[in-house]
Order: sequence, then structure tokens, then C-alpha cells
Amino acid sequence: MRHPLHPALVHFPIACWSLATAADLASLAWGEPAWRFAGVMLLAGIGFSIPAMLAGFVELAKVAEDNPAIKDVNRHMILVMNALAFYTASLFLRLQGTRLAEPGALAIGLSVVGFLSLCVAGWLGGKLVYTHRLGVKSLPPA
Repeated sequence: MRHPLHPALVHFPIACWSLATAADLASLAWGEPAWRFAGVMLLAGIGFSIPAMLAGFVELAKVAEDNPAIKDVNRHMILVMNALAFYTASLFLRLQGTRLAEPGALAIGLSVVGFLSLCVAGWLGGKLVYTHRLGVKSLPPA
């Protein structure tokens, strides 16, 4: 493959988790349709995050330990894993067996904290590309 797979895959969990958090907050006013949608989006985001993270690990293996970007790479990875943990905990708190139940304040709070972690991770991901130039091919001189 001529370009990294990770950037192409991250859009799916980001979209699902962002929609889940928005739906969680909307459920405070709109009730069951919103919290049910949030639960489905949490599950989809968790599922889509696995291949995105695996592709990220492949990209991580290409970064030398002495690269100045390595601290931001590690921060990015830790924040994404935190987001996954917060969203997974939020999902488990709203499950009754295999059925979704109305989320409590803790489940919604974990969703919001997961979103905040995801936002900072995304900002760092942008920094890795646009500041550190990871995954960017150099153009030949014109």
C-alpha cells in the first residue's frame, strides 16, 4: 500500500463515538430513541476502533525510538486507548444482559470523558501529520 491505512480507518470510530456522545446528551431531552441510538453507536465505534488501532500499531512500528515525534505518538496512543476504555465502560454500564437499558449519569459522563479524550487524541494525530510529517511522503524537488 502506498499510504498508511490508519488515517483511512480512524474516521469510522471517531464518527460513531462522536454521534454516541451527542445522542447521549440528546437523550436527556429526547429519551429512549436517542439513548438507544447512542448504545448502537458505542458498539459500532468499539468494533471499528479495533482495525484502526491495529493499523496504528503497524504505523507505530515504523517510527524510530529517537524520532522527536515519539512522545506525541505515545500520547496519541494512550489517549485513544483511554477513549476506548471510557466508551467501553459506558456501554457495559447500559447493558442489562444483552439488551440496552437507559444510561445513568455515570454512563453518560464516561461517554463525555471518552469524547474529550478522543478530541485531544485527534488533535495530536493531526500534529503527528502536519507538524512531525509522519506518514507524509517527501515530494521530489521541482
